[in-house]
Amino acid sequence: MLIREATSEDRAEIHAVVAAAFGQSDEADLVDALRADGDALVELVAEEDGFIVGHLLFSPLITDTGRRFAALAPLSVPPPHQGDGVGAALMQVGHELCRKAGIEAVIVLGHPDYYPRVGYSAEAARTVTAPFSGPSFMGLALVRGALDTPVTVTYAKAFGV
Repeated sequence: MLIREATSEDRAEIHAVVAAAFGQSDEADLVDALRADGDALVELVAEEDGFIVGHLLFSPLITDTGRRFAALAPLSVPPPHQGDGVGAALMQVGHELCRKAGIEAVIVLGHPDYYPRVGYSAEAARTVTAPFSGPSFMGLALVRGALDTPVTVTYAKAFGV
């Protein structure tokens, strides 16, 4: 499996992969809107045998402290490839690229049984004020201490919050 940056030539296939992963087009439309607004901070695909089998997008979060945070949304792996480590591989590469870009922490609204496997936790996000909350709202500090003090985040326009 190859993890690489997404290209404009991948867009139609990415749309199909994201829609298949979620069983609807809402998340695929979100990806298109984030890209159109210039809010695709890091966008990766997992490729196997010349086909895209996973997609990941990070968008910038505005913080009231000036620190650099990102939102992970969405992470998409179609059902035939779920459980194969595609999502974890995408996140591993994505986290490193975010770290290199100066991102201090990543926030995700996702399945509370899945994301803790790669270090996310609701406890880490306890200091974050956002339009979301609860056990599905999780954080991961890419820089030690990034989530230790209170911060308010604002999502990109495409999220509609």
